[in-house]
Amino acid sequence: MTLETAMRRLAGVLLIAAGTVAAQAQEAGDAANGEKVFRKCKACHDVGEDAKAKVGPPLNGVIGRPAAAYEDFAYSDAMKTAAADGLVWSPETIAELLEKPKDFVPGTKMTFAGLRKEEERADVIAYLATFADE
Repeated sequence: MTLETAMRRLAGVLLIAAGTVAAQAQEAGDAANGEKVFRKCKACHDVGEDAKAKVGPPLNGVIGRPAAAYEDFAYSDAMKTAAADGLVWSPETIAELLEKPKDFVPGTKMTFAGLRKEEERADVIAYLATFADE
């Protein structure tokens, strides 16, 4: 395991153990604006009570969840490897993915080019945090 992977795993575990993952995400961004920005994601991802897998997995409860953990989705080998290396979806790792998905997980099936603006990434993460219990 690389140092970077170990640090990601530790950061994810600490955030989950502290119980602050969703609260931090909501504080960092604007969930209402995130809902608007999330429209860019809706072609592939679903959220909400009746969320289903599309081209990508549903994102309910994604913050704090290990990568490639949604059972009814066929993840890429690259995402499965990232999961095996300890990738956990913290606000920080989600932000990195959203910036440049292909750079963050080389070989991912995710074709989205990314969100260039840090504020938009924070807003989407705040929006996703509102689906923590679904």
